[in-house]
Amino acid sequence: MQDEAHVPPRRDRRRPPPVAHGSDTRLIVLSGMSGGGKTVALRALEDLEFYCVDNLPAALMPQLVAAISEGRGPHTRIAVGVDVRNRSADLERMPGVLSHLAGEGVKIDLVFLDTRDDVLIKRYSETRRRHPLSTEGLSLQDAIALERKLLRPLSAIADRVIDSSDLNVHQLRRLIATEFGLAGGEMTVLFESFAFKRGLPADADFVFDARCLPNPHWDPKLRPLSGKDAPVREYLESQPLVGQFLADIERMLDTWLPRFESEDRSYVTVSIGCTGGRHRSVYLAERLAERFRSSHRQVLTFHRELE
Repeated sequence: MQDEAHVPPRRDRRRPPPVAHGSDTRLIVLSGMSGGGKTVALRALEDLEFYCVDNLPAALMPQLVAAISEGRGPHTRIAVGVDVRNRSADLERMPGVLSHLAGEGVKIDLVFLDTRDDVLIKRYSETRRRHPLSTEGLSLQDAIALERKLLRPLSAIADRVIDSSDLNVHQLRRLIATEFGLAGGEMTVLFESFAFKRGLPADADFVFDARCLPNPHWDPKLRPLSGKDAPVREYLESQPLVGQFLADIERMLDTWLPRFESEDRSYVTVSIGCTGGRHRSVYLAERLAERFRSSHRQVLTFHRELE
């Protein structure tokens, strides 16, 4: 019979696992009203190399933080989306879970994205999406009112409440990146694709016109795809003009981005446009982001016409 002194004690499975001591783990919890921009904010943090999970039950959050902290080393950044799709019991339990994690040394920011009711109703009307609570037979207005009530435990303890009523997706991404995604004050670079036929991005610092390049749109097989898809990339990479155009932009940015950084700029937007905003501009934005991630830790991409 094995000596009882050598039998390891059984861990209480109901108790959340501890976070590794000495870790520098940061957890951003994104919550808020459905239609308020939580998905946009979560994508912005994912582009900044946060490990992102959407709609995670409260009971699993300590296990997630422990697992990611152990696998990613001492400097771990995690973002979790929490909304009304969680059970009401999970939402009520969330403050206690966050308190436990804070006691383990995790740096926590709870960000609540709020939006006026009239704006939410307009957004749902324009997109024709269903509210998560509309399956219960509620009108849209009643669903929004119930959602506010269910999310009250989180909004009451939020470290930051952002009213997204008057923000477009570009402004919200910039705000999230600059206020919550920055590391050590480094400059963030956003590469954005757009369609000239829908107008110039309002916040662009650099604008490049790719309409002079060969257009995959005229190939019936490539037309339904985007610049993220392999066939479109292969087509554009086979065009010498595309490579020259890309190299010229890289040389310009190599020269001038350090000047922006030396002036304490926290955010620079590089916009690349083409006719439809689906092929050439998307491809170039993705390629430039890949290239400059080697010299800048914080690089975002945003494709206006694909969102």
